[in-house]
Amino acid sequence: MAKIPHRLYLTEEQMPKQWYNLRADMKEQPDPLIHPGTHEPLPVEALYPIFCEKLARQELDCTTRYFDIPEPILDMYKLYRPSPLCRAYNLEKALDTPAKIYYKFEGNNTSGSHKLNSAIAQAYYAKEQGLKGLTTETGAGQWGTALSEACAYFGLDLKVYMVKVSYEQKPYRKAVMQTFGADVTPSPSDTTEAGRAILAHDPHTGGSLGCAISEAVEVATTHEGYRYVLGSVLNQVLLHQSIIGLESKQAMEMLDEYPDIVIGCAGGGSNLGGLIAPFMQDKLTGKADPRIIAVEPASCPSFTRGKYAYDFCDTGHVTPLARMYTLGNGFMPAANHAGGLRYHGMSPILSKLYHDGYMEAVSAKQTDVFDAAVQFAKVETILPAPESSHAIRCAIDEALKCKETGEAKTILFGLTGTGYFDMSAYEAYHNGTMQNHVPTDEELQVGFDTLPPVD
Repeated sequence: MAKIPHRLYLTEEQMPKQWYNLRADMKEQPDPLIHPGTHEPLPVEALYPIFCEKLARQELDCTTRYFDIPEPILDMYKLYRPSPLCRAYNLEKALDTPAKIYYKFEGNNTSGSHKLNSAIAQAYYAKEQGLKGLTTETGAGQWGTALSEACAYFGLDLKVYMVKVSYEQKPYRKAVMQTFGADVTPSPSDTTEAGRAILAHDPHTGGSLGCAISEAVEVATTHEGYRYVLGSVLNQVLLHQSIIGLESKQAMEMLDEYPDIVIGCAGGGSNLGGLIAPFMQDKLTGKADPRIIAVEPASCPSFTRGKYAYDFCDTGHVTPLARMYTLGNGFMPAANHAGGLRYHGMSPILSKLYHDGYMEAVSAKQTDVFDAAVQFAKVETILPAPESSHAIRCAIDEALKCKETGEAKTILFGLTGTGYFDMSAYEAYHNGTMQNHVPTDEELQVGFDTLPPVD
């Protein structure tokens, strides 16, 4: 039997030419986006002032199983894709586990993460529509970096609202975005009505993704030739990210492998939804039954402690309502939360699948996550992003369970990116100042109290 390589790369010709739309195989569809005033489902035309038209149509399409990837997008994908499927031999040895551990590594591009997969698509559709530019928000900075790359490639202007606490913690993320021509503003800011209202309520707030979304949407809808784009949560983003899972499944088939467990970190759901897509398809259609596990921060526990309810996607209440697992649009993550994964809600697609029992969710404390990150870095030589390290934590835990039971399970997790812009967090971990903030029920209730009343 041939030895499985440490890294397997598909060829450019083998790269998927279509995205997979998970909704086409779901037994029950996610609930529709609704108007915040009338609570009526939104027609696609209602999204045109916010999103590019083709992206709006992708957002609401629940029946088209596969979408052809336009050639200009494939051409830019080829700058860094296909990404490698890696066998974590050294981690397996260090854990002394019979489990076989694989990871899909999405960090081989300048943004350092998987976010570029959707940024390219969204920038392309904006360019095709003849728009002048885009607006967006970013938390830890991966999405803003990826979108700045894509907008530079397609010749589009970009305005980024970066969560203030991240803006201050990660100045080099801002510098990379500026290198690619983006205009970066810490959020909340005094440049928008939404920002000024949030600052009036709390002048010292560190901000949140919900705040930054409000500002970005406001600017997009009040400036001619601009539209808003988002790096996670939305159905269209999970569609574009499906290339991660499609490549993973194809590579594993070449190795005559199939995962017993698929693990992804979860903030808004983009990489998780992308990684699990074809494996969830097998689960939904009865072809296989892998365990699928979402891992989220204990400090921002949307799945594990949130409510399944209609909520605004932003803090300023300018977006439609989506039914999702949410901590409430007014939820503010702790300022000492080191990585991304700090959005108050979760992808409506993933929320529905979780609600219906097709996947599991666990939460992890910061220090436990960084324990796993350091352990992984020492043996696999990749410095992982804090976000990715949530998945590493769970993969290690599952591999150690296999050590106890003697089962040789096959584990696949998503290594969504690198942690080179997160050194202040690593430093806090090493010098013992990293704190584990787990919100109390009373703290969570403050966010739940901002949920809109929907019958």
